[in-house]
Amino acid sequence: MRLIYMEVALPINVNNSEADALTREFAKMADVSITDAIVIAMTEAIERRRKAETPIETAERLREKFGITLSEQATKPLPKSVFDGMWDEG
Repeated sequence: MRLIYMEVALPINVNNSEADALTREFAKMADVSITDAIVIAMTEAIERRRKAETPIETAERLREKFGITLSEQATKPLPKSVFDGMWDEG
Protein backbone atom coordinates (compact mmCIF):
# COMPACT_ATOMS: atom_id res chain seq x y z
CA MET A 1 0.00 0.00 0.00
CA ARG A 2 1.40 3.36 -0.99
CA LEU A 3 0.44 6.53 0.89
CA ILE A 4 0.40 9.78 -1.02
CA TYR A 5 1.09 12.92 0.95
CA MET A 6 -0.37 16.12 -0.39
CA GLU A 7 0.72 19.42 1.10
CA VAL A 8 -2.06 21.96 1.21
CA ALA A 9 -1.15 25.62 1.47
CA LEU A 10 -3.14 27.37 4.15
CA PRO A 11 -3.24 31.14 3.93
CA ILE A 12 -2.38 33.32 6.86
CA ASN A 13 -4.17 36.62 6.72
CA VAL A 14 -2.28 39.38 8.50
CA ASN A 15 -4.42 42.43 9.14
CA ASN A 16 -1.89 44.21 11.31
CA SER A 17 0.60 46.53 9.62
CA GLU A 18 3.17 46.14 12.40
CA ALA A 19 3.03 42.32 12.22
CA ASP A 20 3.38 42.49 8.45
CA ALA A 21 6.33 44.90 8.63
CA LEU A 22 8.12 42.86 11.31
CA THR A 23 7.63 39.63 9.37
CA ARG A 24 8.96 41.19 6.18
CA GLU A 25 11.93 42.72 8.01
CA PHE A 26 12.80 39.37 9.59
CA ALA A 27 12.44 37.56 6.25
CA LYS A 28 14.83 40.05 4.66
CA MET A 29 17.34 39.78 7.54
CA ALA A 30 17.28 35.97 7.42
CA ASP A 31 17.14 35.92 3.60
CA VAL A 32 14.13 33.61 3.64
CA SER A 33 10.57 33.67 2.35
CA ILE A 34 7.74 35.22 4.36
CA THR A 35 6.45 31.71 5.11
CA ASP A 36 9.87 30.52 6.31
CA ALA A 37 10.23 33.68 8.40
CA ILE A 38 6.97 32.90 10.18
CA VAL A 39 7.98 29.27 10.77
CA ILE A 40 11.42 30.28 12.09
CA ALA A 41 10.03 33.01 14.35
CA MET A 42 7.29 30.81 15.79
CA THR A 43 9.66 27.87 16.31
CA GLU A 44 12.11 30.12 18.17
CA ALA A 45 9.35 31.72 20.26
CA ILE A 46 7.93 28.35 21.27
CA GLU A 47 11.39 27.03 22.17
CA ARG A 48 12.14 30.13 24.30
CA ARG A 49 8.90 29.68 26.20
CA ARG A 50 9.54 26.00 26.79
CA LYS A 51 12.95 26.85 28.24
CA ALA A 52 11.73 29.75 30.37
CA GLU A 53 12.09 29.43 34.12
CA THR A 54 9.04 29.15 36.28
CA PRO A 55 8.87 31.60 39.20
CA ILE A 56 9.74 28.74 41.58
CA GLU A 57 12.81 27.83 39.49
CA THR A 58 13.92 31.48 39.46
CA ALA A 59 13.58 31.70 43.24
CA GLU A 60 15.55 28.46 43.69
CA ARG A 61 18.31 29.68 41.37
CA LEU A 62 18.60 33.01 43.16
CA ARG A 63 18.62 31.39 46.61
CA GLU A 64 21.42 29.09 45.47
CA LYS A 65 23.36 31.97 43.88
CA PHE A 66 23.23 34.05 47.08
CA GLY A 67 23.55 31.15 49.51
CA ILE A 68 20.09 31.56 51.02
CA THR A 69 18.36 28.59 52.57
CA LEU A 70 14.75 28.48 53.62
CA SER A 71 13.91 27.61 57.18
CA GLU A 72 11.34 24.93 57.85
CA GLN A 73 8.90 27.67 58.84
CA ALA A 74 9.38 29.45 55.49
CA THR A 75 8.33 26.35 53.57
CA LYS A 76 4.96 26.08 55.33
CA PRO A 77 1.91 27.81 53.84
CA LEU A 78 0.56 30.81 55.67
CA PRO A 79 -2.77 30.37 57.46
CA LYS A 80 -5.94 31.41 55.65
CA SER A 81 -6.40 34.30 58.06
CA VAL A 82 -3.29 36.01 56.63
CA PHE A 83 -4.78 36.00 53.13
CA ASP A 84 -8.18 37.01 54.41
CA GLY A 85 -6.56 40.02 56.09
CA MET A 86 -5.18 41.20 52.75
CA TRP A 87 -8.64 42.01 51.43
CA ASP A 88 -10.16 45.31 52.42
CA GLU A 89 -13.86 44.78 52.81
CA GLY A 90 -14.59 48.42 53.58
